[in-house]
Amino acid sequence: MKSRFARFVIPLVIGFAAIGILFAVMNGKRAGEATGVVAKVSAPVVVEPRPTEDVPVKEVAASIDPVPSVIDSPMSARAPSGAIASPAPIGSLDPSIAPFQVQFEPFAASISHITFSEYWNTAEESRQAALSAKDSSISAPADAQRFTLRPEGALYWLDALGATQSQKVPMLAFRSIEIDTIDVDLFGPVWSEQSPGLFVTEVITADGSPIVRVTRKYSISTSRFDLTIDQRVENLSKSTHTVRLWCYGPGDLALEAGGLLDVRRVQFGYLLPPERDPSQSTVIAHDATLERAAVISLLEDNTAGTHLWPSEQHPSEAMSWFGTTNRYFALAVHAPYSADGTAAGSSKSLMSSIEAVTAQMGRLPDGEPAVFTLMSSPPRTIVAEGSTSFDLGLYAGPLARKVLIEQEPYSALNMVGLILYQMSGCCTWCTFGWLANGLVIFLELIHDYAVFDWGLAIIVLVILVRFALYPLSKRSQIQMQKVSRTMGALKPELEELQKRHKGDPKRMQQEQMRLYSEYGVNPLGCIGGFLPMLLQMPIWIALYAVLYLAFELRQQPAFFGIFQQLNGWSFLGDLSAPDSFFAFGRSYNFWAFTLEGINVIPLVMGLVFFIQQKYMQPPMAANMSPEQIQQQKMMKWMMVILFPVMLYKAPSGLTLYIMTSTIIGIFESKRVRDIVSAMDLTPKKRKPVIPQDETGRRYTEAIERAQDRSNKKSFKDRE
Repeated sequence: MKSRFARFVIPLVIGFAAIGILFAVMNGKRAGEATGVVAKVSAPVVVEPRPTEDVPVKEVAASIDPVPSVIDSPMSARAPSGAIASPAPIGSLDPSIAPFQVQFEPFAASISHITFSEYWNTAEESRQAALSAKDSSISAPADAQRFTLRPEGALYWLDALGATQSQKVPMLAFRSIEIDTIDVDLFGPVWSEQSPGLFVTEVITADGSPIVRVTRKYSISTSRFDLTIDQRVENLSKSTHTVRLWCYGPGDLALEAGGLLDVRRVQFGYLLPPERDPSQSTVIAHDATLERAAVISLLEDNTAGTHLWPSEQHPSEAMSWFGTTNRYFALAVHAPYSADGTAAGSSKSLMSSIEAVTAQMGRLPDGEPAVFTLMSSPPRTIVAEGSTSFDLGLYAGPLARKVLIEQEPYSALNMVGLILYQMSGCCTWCTFGWLANGLVIFLELIHDYAVFDWGLAIIVLVILVRFALYPLSKRSQIQMQKVSRTMGALKPELEELQKRHKGDPKRMQQEQMRLYSEYGVNPLGCIGGFLPMLLQMPIWIALYAVLYLAFELRQQPAFFGIFQQLNGWSFLGDLSAPDSFFAFGRSYNFWAFTLEGINVIPLVMGLVFFIQQKYMQPPMAANMSPEQIQQQKMMKWMMVILFPVMLYKAPSGLTLYIMTSTIIGIFESKRVRDIVSAMDLTPKKRKPVIPQDETGRRYTEAIERAQDRSNKKSFKDRE
């Protein structure tokens, strides 16, 4: 009986397990596990931010972590030419001029947001912008629809009266300067604008005497998507001073509209110690990566703050770059490295400008946690009337391989390590990142040199995978048919064994196995029919990660955009999103499911699965019990119903892959059935192998006589 159980229940369990993995990957919670180790530390001194009216103050529980103030000091900062009212932006929204436009905040010499000149929020807006560029009579989308990098959330604290206050923290905002161990607040309207992107503040004593001047200059680099940030501290006094800068670094980036999973991360690139890499030329990436949820978990355990760098895992390595990522974009500070090796930028280390990075807890408007980072420079001693620099580079751009691999200084700094085709949460381990990287490269080759369309590239990938798996698929289907027919032919003998050994299950099992051995039947042979599907599961999961995370496929239509030429139909207009056969124009919430339109490919895929069952699933065996028949039907409908439901909101490129693979599988199955029909699968008893030596023959004959006596005795006992 165990063989019958295994024949139908084991495939059922395997099928559920495989689908469970796929379901977990595609519908995982927004959670993550750390792949690096960080050290919890005591709280650094944090400047109390000033509340602004454009961020609503939301009631927060009284237990919220307060943000301590800077200790009162005999020094303060001032704007030498008057505070800024409305700083001028740099860059342009014209792609031919600049890749982005940078808008600044009127305080803390900080960035409000970065708006890209050639990237839009949706595929429809991207198509409209492309049409407008070709035909001036077609209006372009509003600038508000351009994709923008902006920080999320705010820092909250309790004021002296115990009331909750909040303040947004712009990107790269100055927090303070430490002068001879005394903190001076720079987070406020203490900066003057000398020219677009150039900000200056001065620190003075109580009697108004200047001590130091701090200058920050933003300029668009010759490298695409890069800003150079020149930071200089000048000693205006007649004494020597030791200074250290504190400023906020890359924090949470907003989730992109339509994203189902939170794949935001904090990542570092670093150099090995000089004793291991004397040239200090190789930047290591990927093994110093933290999931956002892991950082939040650490902050909840230690509300004062958590050191991200240096960490317990990397206590002495030199940081080369540090950044945060969302689904498609990154904001990362990096060493001001010059690929031509000039003296001003010959080092790949960032440690001369940033010595440590600390994570801090913030809040979103709805009260959910947000991640902020605080960067501190190493202390520098400045002689009287001298100066020192803390220069940085800032990458604000897409997670695009052609940018980060081919362009400098990103290539030299190995900033392609910012790209991770990997899901967050409990299924990080089963995303098969190495396979996803290979799929991206392979799909790019097919797209760039063969078919020139991403939808066709996916179909070509299907054909190649099915071709590679065809020998295994053919063999497994023949085995399934052979097992099914043989089991049906052996039904009378199996029933006789059940009657003969009704009271001895162990003996009955032994006799069943002997019978299977005589006819060369493997009762688990039907499991082989699931091997092609199981072998494709890693490809499905890796392809899901690629289609969800690869910037190259962001907002890319299928089949040369032929459906979009039909009055702007959105069907298959974005392979990284559901197929959107019919869009409602709004969202409808049904319990845990949000419906924004009708996606037809998952529904058609369910129909294709149903048709496939007619060819792939073996016929009902004659000796099957009602329970086993029910199990086989359950397995059939599980595939037909659960897969389309789980994949309903998956990227249309993935559903296109699975549906195409299934259709090809139907034709393969038909061909295999024709081959099987021409084969003689009538069960034949194997001829026993007779040993050639005399001792072996006598031993075999003795075993056969013992089995005959045992069988006669069992039959007599039954009578």
